[in-house]
Amino acid sequence: MNWTVELSKPALKQLGKINKTERESIWRFIKETLPNQHNPRQTGRALQGSLKGLWRYRVGNYRLVCQIKDNEVLILVLEIGHRKNIYQ
Repeated sequence: MNWTVELSKPALKQLGKINKTERESIWRFIKETLPNQHNPRQTGRALQGSLKGLWRYRVGNYRLVCQIKDNEVLILVLEIGHRKNIYQ
C-alpha cells in the first residue's frame, strides 16, 4: 500500500531552516521511506500525553511529528525539529 505524505506549512518552514545535509536525509525519508510503508506505525512510535494520537519518526537527530489518517491513506507531517526541542 502506498501512503500519501503531505507536509504542513509549519513543517515546510522548519525543514527550510535545517542544514542541507540533514534536510536531504529528512527529505529522502519523507519521499522514499514513508510512502512505501505497509503499516507506517511499525516504523514510528506513538506519542503520549498532550500529543497522544500523533506519531513520531526519527531521522538522525531530528524528529517528524505526524498524524496518520488511515481512512485517507495519508501521513500528514505536522512538525519537524531537533530532538532536544521538538516536543516543547
